[in-house]
Amino acid sequence: MRKIAVAGGSLPIHLHEGDTDAPMLVFLHYWGGSHRTFTPLIDQLRYSGRMVTYDHRGWGESRHLPGPYDIAQLAADAQALLTELAPERFVLVGHSMGGKVAQLLAARRLPGLAGVVLIGPAPARPAVTAEAQRQLVHAYDSADTVAGAIDQVLTARPLSNDLREQVIRDSLAGSTATHEAWALDSIARDISGVVARIEVPVLVLAGEHDRVEPPELLAEHLLPYIPTASMRVIPDTGHLSPLENPRALAEHLRAAIPELTSISPLPR
Repeated sequence: MRKIAVAGGSLPIHLHEGDTDAPMLVFLHYWGGSHRTFTPLIDQLRYSGRMVTYDHRGWGESRHLPGPYDIAQLAADAQALLTELAPERFVLVGHSMGGKVAQLLAARRLPGLAGVVLIGPAPARPAVTAEAQRQLVHAYDSADTVAGAIDQVLTARPLSNDLREQVIRDSLAGSTATHEAWALDSIARDISGVVARIEVPVLVLAGEHDRVEPPELLAEHLLPYIPTASMRVIPDTGHLSPLENPRALAEHLRAAIPELTSISPLPR
């Protein structure tokens, strides 16, 4: 672990060392997740290059950092990380909320950005109702509410006992302010005009049985707004595909990296 200076303090990150000539993979976790969400995927991926995981501001290891906790601040934190590590080339891998953060970052056309992978991402054009937002605020109130979310919304196939407990612990590791920042604000932000500026290849990986961001919703509320985007559907998985079906997800990601990075990044 090392720490990166960000607004209000330092951001703990986990840097997986590797070949510096290969594009660095930067993982951005979902609302309620942590850096651990990507461990099964990374294990299956067996990638030779560097990889970075971390907890978003207000969650887990980054719980000490002050607000705001909206996606603009989360994107600023990720950009500070990239400025510090200064990879020659990198690929953003964003899951759900992290996918919306990745869209904002990609629209900024950062030096070295080679491609983007969005896993069950929150779409650029919101599809959530005000009533759903009010209910979402309380999704992680207790271990029981998190367990209900896992069974009724987040997964389509059972998690191991260890992963299930991990999801519960991670979901409870966010502050009330972080819950509200996403549920009452960022999830409903329309960034469809912003993402039109993305120039690098974007691969959307949707879970076949995702009840949070189903493939048909992403086809309507995301793909039309990103000119470079294409979508593939991961079979037999729900919203937590990095935990539910990391092998299939890793296969798609492994195949996509050479394709995503075949276009030269923007000059520094």
